[in-house]
Amino acid sequence: MTQPLAQSNDPDAGRLSRRDRRGFKRIELKLAGRFLIGDSEDHVLSTADISCDGAFIVSSEKPGLDQQVVCYFDEVGRVVANVVRISPEGFAVRFHTSPHKREKLADRLTWLLNRDKLGLEEERGETRYQASGEAVVTLADGGKIHCSVTDISLTGAAFETSGKPPFVGERVTVGNLVGEVVRVGGNKFAVRYVHGQKPARAN
Repeated sequence: MTQPLAQSNDPDAGRLSRRDRRGFKRIELKLAGRFLIGDSEDHVLSTADISCDGAFIVSSEKPGLDQQVVCYFDEVGRVVANVVRISPEGFAVRFHTSPHKREKLADRLTWLLNRDKLGLEEERGETRYQASGEAVVTLADGGKIHCSVTDISLTGAAFETSGKPPFVGERVTVGNLVGEVVRVGGNKFAVRYVHGQKPARAN
């Protein structure tokens, strides 16, 4: 006769450890950025720790538990996530990413973690040259940002604006060139041109 399974008196029996629940080891890395809750205005954030599948976000604005948020990390880009824990300092999120994007995110976080320690420099593909002049950067929603050009290369350009910069990962148009925002820092941002793309025509 089959014996019934004994029930454990341990209240933690059957629960995953904190590390198992996270799935990936988190690293202490401070990234600035912004996040959106639904259709609300964006809010400022900084990370206390992050991995390729989640992060703890320090912010005075807190979404609800299980609520979906869209995070824009200055040096990582756009990530959709769900809130899994809330604390007085902020909240923890779990990212919704494909295996391919998760792998790219892991590589990027590894590079950022070692950048300052090893004195690494960002690979830009082409030499950039200092430049000056005014430019208008058109956002995907048709909004326009008036900027000053700070440097330029065959593959992209960097800008400075007195207003709010676009998000990392956002598609923008500069003149007759389409680009993607690859870096944001303060009121400065860099755009890498996307070859083969044509600007959207105004209605």
